[in-house]
Amino acid sequence: MNLPYQAMLEQATDSVIYADQTGIIRFWNRASEMLFGFSAEEAVGQSLDIIIPEYLREPHWRGFYAAIETGRTKHGGKPARTKALNKAGGYIYAEVGFCVVVDEETGRKGALSIARAAAPKG
Repeated sequence: MNLPYQAMLEQATDSVIYADQTGIIRFWNRASEMLFGFSAEEAVGQSLDIIIPEYLREPHWRGFYAAIETGRTKHGGKPARTKALNKAGGYIYAEVGFCVVVDEETGRKGALSIARAAAPKG
């Protein structure tokens, strides 16, 4: 059975973002557009920094590169609640799950995140 993966990811109701091993966005679905405000044309080819608040960038990249190196995420596949930036420059809260993806043919690694809006704390 040949499944239409591209269409499935594009039509998912949760944000689906894939970044290569350097943190450059390579896939950005419609739900990502709705959540963060950037169109796919604006996001693909950009660093994940477009959605990471400046004060969270250093710990984010430390964790990102550690996950790429080890093939495992800090949270072991469990979603984490975090702040992100939207196109307008404001903060949003999102519940985000991450995983490392390895291309079996090339051995290249990247990161897949699936996110949805979360209510602010308190």
